[in-house]
Amino acid sequence: MKPLLTISAAIEAATGLALLVAPSFPASLLLGSTLDTTTTGSTIARIAGAGLLALGIACWLERDNAVGARSLVAAMLFYNAVAAAVFIHAGLGLGLSGLGLWPAVVLHLALAIWCIACLRPGSRQ
Repeated sequence: MKPLLTISAAIEAATGLALLVAPSFPASLLLGSTLDTTTTGSTIARIAGAGLLALGIACWLERDNAVGARSLVAAMLFYNAVAAAVFIHAGLGLGLSGLGLWPAVVLHLALAIWCIACLRPGSRQ
């Protein structure tokens, strides 16, 4: 399993970083269209949904594993911090808004703080 997880980590991390830094480039490379089109945006959103579902499954499966869960909580800290930052940028920098935007920011910040608390040395959570 180690080679599978190593290769998967490299591929998914590189793709994730590319989508964070310049989302139009990987979308165009993968689908031959810009994110401005409904079909491309929907396809990328579905892939993001699959990724979030995978995180949810991983969290559920590792919830009783103190050793494995620590690594997963570190990954969830990164995800929640970046999600909050992206939503804050969307709201303040891009002028986007929706009913759930600021509650989502608060939720992701709270989850990030909880992750930090769980990762502190001596934490028994």
